[in-house]
Amino acid sequence: MPEYRPDLVVHTETLRGGESWSFVVERGHALRLTDLDGGANVALLAYNARQPLERYNMPDTLKCQHTFLLTAGHCLYSDMGHILLSIAADSVGWHDTVCGVADRAETAAHYGPGDYQTLRNDFHLSGRERFLIELGKHGLGKRDMAANVNFFSRVAADADGRLAYVPGHSRPGDHVDLRAEMDVLVVLNTCPHPLDPARAWAPKPVRVEVWRSGTMTPDDPCYRSRPENARGYENTRRCFCQHAPA
Repeated sequence: MPEYRPDLVVHTETLRGGESWSFVVERGHALRLTDLDGGANVALLAYNARQPLERYNMPDTLKCQHTFLLTAGHCLYSDMGHILLSIAADSVGWHDTVCGVADRAETAAHYGPGDYQTLRNDFHLSGRERFLIELGKHGLGKRDMAANVNFFSRVAADADGRLAYVPGHSRPGDHVDLRAEMDVLVVLNTCPHPLDPARAWAPKPVRVEVWRSGTMTPDDPCYRSRPENARGYENTRRCFCQHAPA
């Protein structure tokens, strides 16, 4: 896989904090997310663009790779054992997989009233609501919600197993590259992490870029990181009649 270069970018845009976005990332392309100011959170769901009943499965992703976090070398598995996305590059080193997103009641309780009539474009909308707005654009809804990844965010567990948000984990300019191993519908929002202790509503902006990455080769770290991933790639290749990597 070539390294990211600006001349390989086919689409770019900047999302304000608290916005949502959805896009089909075709196989052979990668999605680069960049934290512009530091402290961003990007909640992400992923679906097979041809058949959205197949979607990202958090339990299978974690248990087959023997991990609690996601970083470079890891893959995002579907609930049918196929690889949707692989993390080809990552300057952060830890992304939260288990904390989900906040709903309307949790957001209002934490940040206070934040209606559009008062705040206009800075109004508060929860991560769950943002997901549902984007899913609706593709004929999907509440029944299609699943556990998501929170990119750029880290949580720590104490001796009793309680999870806490780690402030300052992601720095300005940190990025992650997600390579599409099939055509993938990506749905994301930039609302605050549900465990972020900050009381002020101040979600951070993120740059989104889609670039021509090419496909996996046998020397790829995601392919070689675990034998389970090699089998996952083979399952994906067979299902979608992909060419075997040279």
